[in-house]
Amino acid sequence: MAVGKEIRGKIKSVENTRKITKAMEMVAASKMRKAQERMRAARPYSDKIRNIAANLSQANPEYKSPYMRKAMKVKNVAYIVVTTDKGLCGGLNTNVLRLVTQGMKDRQTEGQSIKAVAIGNKGFGFLGRVGVPVISHYVQLGDAPVMDSLIGPVKVALDAFVNGEVDEVVLCYTQFINTMKQEPRMVTLLPLGAGHLQQTEAEKKAHAWDYIYEPDAATVIDELLQRYVEALVYQAVADNMASEQSARMVAMKAATDNAGNLISELKLVYNKTRQAAITKELSEIVSGAAAV
Repeated sequence: MAVGKEIRGKIKSVENTRKITKAMEMVAASKMRKAQERMRAARPYSDKIRNIAANLSQANPEYKSPYMRKAMKVKNVAYIVVTTDKGLCGGLNTNVLRLVTQGMKDRQTEGQSIKAVAIGNKGFGFLGRVGVPVISHYVQLGDAPVMDSLIGPVKVALDAFVNGEVDEVVLCYTQFINTMKQEPRMVTLLPLGAGHLQQTEAEKKAHAWDYIYEPDAATVIDELLQRYVEALVYQAVADNMASEQSARMVAMKAATDNAGNLISELKLVYNKTRQAAITKELSEIVSGAAAV
C-alpha cells in the first residue's frame, strides 16, 4: 500500500503543522493582552500632554511653533510607516502598505517629492523594493516599544520639517479597534493643526492654568510639542503591536482549524484507499479459490 503510506505521511506532516500553529496561537493570545494593556496605558499620557500643549498655545497666541507652521505649497513629504518585524499576521501589513502606496502615488502625481521613515522590518523591506528613499529606520522592535529607540529615527523627520526640508509629515500605522478588527490609518502628523490640539469645554476648564515659563515660552512650547509628536508616534507603534498580536492570533486559529479539516479529509481518503485495497485482496483470494 504505497499510496496509503504516502497519505499517512501527509497526515503526520499536517498534524505537526497544526501543533505549531496552535502553539503560535496561544503565544499570540498571551502577548495580545499585554500589548492591549500597554496601548491603553499610553493614552492618558498623550491626552494630558495634548491638553497642556493646547492651553499653552492659546495662552501665547503671538508665538507660533515651527511644528505648527504650514507651507504655502507642499513640495516634500515624509512618511513614517509603522509595520511589524515578523509575518504570519494575516493581511495586517499588506493593508497598511497598500494604503501607503496609494497615498504616495497621489502625492507623486501632484509633483511632490517623497521620503520615508521605516519602523518595522516589513515596511523597511517594502520601501526599499519600491525605491522610496528611506532617511531613517528602526527594526527589531521586540514585544514592547521602547521610547528611547523610537526617538532617534522619528527625530530625523521632525528636524527635517523644522529645517524646511520637508513640508509635511504623514504617519501610517494600523489602529487597534478590537480583537477581530484592525484598520490601517494615514494621518497628518506635522504640521500640527487645530484638530490635534482641540479641547472639550471640560478639558479647557481643567487645564486653564496661568503658567510661569522657564527659560521662556517659546522653548517650553517647542519642547512640549515635540514630546507630544513623539507620544503620537509611540501610541501608533503601541496600536500596531496590539493589532499585530490580535491578527496573528486570528490567523493562527484559522490555520489550526484548516489543518484539522485537512486531516479529516486525508483520513477519509486513507480509509477509502485502505478499504479498496482490502476488497481487491479478498476478490483475488476468492477468484483463486474458485479457480482451484
